Amino acid sequence: MRGIVKRFPGVLANDHVTFDVEAGEIHALLGENGAGKSTLMKILYGLHRPDEGQIVLDGREVTFHSPAASLAAGIGMIHQHFMLVQTLTVTENVALGMNTNGVTLDLRGVRKRLLEISEIYGLKINPDAYIWQLSVGEQQRVEIIKALYRGGALIILDEPTAVLTPQEVEELSDTLKQMREQGHALIFISHKLHEVRDLSDRITVMRDGRVIDTIPNDDTVDRRKLARMMVGRDVVFQPTKPPLSAGEVRLSVRSLSADNDQGLLCLRDVSLDVRAGEIVGIAGVSGNGQRELAEVITGLRHATSGDVALGGKSILHAPVAARLEAGLAFIPEERHRHGIIGAFSVAENAILQTHGREPFSRGPFFNFGAIARYSNDLIRRFNIKTPSAKTPAKNLSGGNIQKLILARELSRSPSVLIAAQPTRGVDISATEYIHSVLIQQRSEGVAIVLISEDLDEILALSDRIAVIYEGQIVGILNREEADIETLGLMMAGDTTAVS
Repeated sequence: MRGIVKRFPGVLANDHVTFDVEAGEIHALLGENGAGKSTLMKILYGLHRPDEGQIVLDGREVTFHSPAASLAAGIGMIHQHFMLVQTLTVTENVALGMNTNGVTLDLRGVRKRLLEISEIYGLKINPDAYIWQLSVGEQQRVEIIKALYRGGALIILDEPTAVLTPQEVEELSDTLKQMREQGHALIFISHKLHEVRDLSDRITVMRDGRVIDTIPNDDTVDRRKLARMMVGRDVVFQPTKPPLSAGEVRLSVRSLSADNDQGLLCLRDVSLDVRAGEIVGIAGVSGNGQRELAEVITGLRHATSGDVALGGKSILHAPVAARLEAGLAFIPEERHRHGIIGAFSVAENAILQTHGREPFSRGPFFNFGAIARYSNDLIRRFNIKTPSAKTPAKNLSGGNIQKLILARELSRSPSVLIAAQPTRGVDISATEYIHSVLIQQRSEGVAIVLISEDLDEILALSDRIAVIYEGQIVGILNREEADIETLGLMMAGDTTAVS
């Protein structure tokens, strides 16, 4: 890709970017949210047309008017934001867009091959499930399977390991290395700098739509250097946590069971206590009941048995509003679907839960002055980068949407916070900020449940770690007892790893 320029209204997304990948190479592409990585890859995949520049494939200049043309040329892409049809099954999504040459598509054959790929790569998925029934992590697995199913000479992988156990990451890494040896060209986009260091041959860093540098992955490269190139300053990777000073039990889950969207049992007799001033991490591969656990606690899903108590009082049958009043706060896994209303302004999203109270309303009328002062104060305190409080929330970056959700939830001074995948898909500087906020809340006595598939995050923030597998808590470890290998084995169902 030579001299690529792409403009959107008010934004220069790619500023004369030159980037190349060779056959038999894994080339890592790094940069914060908004750096221009995804735009550049969407141009290569035929989703955007460049305003300037050229694409040269195998020595020949090409123009892709659609992803179909890119796929036909041997380019596949696993997208950060999924390109799946919610009302179709996993098998139908994998088959979608395949050329049948006028012959009826053999879905049975697609399903069989899909299951083979699932088995090879440890990407457990139900081929007959509808996409809307799957968690975010499971949907990402479908995207990975789609790319592996189609093959291709060049594959773009955007955060492909986010939902895998460490052992599965290792297996996928071995596969990518084999593909490299067979002559495939791979573009690897990841926020996990250690993965970039372990996998890539070269690393290109982007910032503000420009290429900062392309460097060989050698002994002179460490993650601090890469982070400094990405952000323009030093980044804190290991947040400083004050010593644990836990108080009384704030959240108690007892013998909790629940069904998933398909009516199948997905939580099995889960029991867990979380104390004031404590962070309890929930570690597990996506699809093992984490999402359903968060939804039962927050009132978004009915339990089939068991109990949930907040401050010693059962809230199992309480409506969501009553749980919020009792001191519960929630950072949802899917921030765009469940965390904000995209068409509403930043200010409107900031008062979603409190708009009916003073000072934001007087009788049936809003107090717009009070709303403006409050939202501007949150923007300042939580460092939300937005043109104004009137900006539609959907126009914010992922990291700033997450900060907005944090600001809204924490401004109510909760006693219990459920944080589900709080840093998924956000850049290094936003991750650093969110971690600092969670630790601050811990110091102020909030009981925090941290649900994350990022084991580095779990290990960095948690005081205790509960591992969930197939809807059951298979073990709870103190932070000092836990390491990546032990957690990875437990996440795969190996209960002997607890001892």
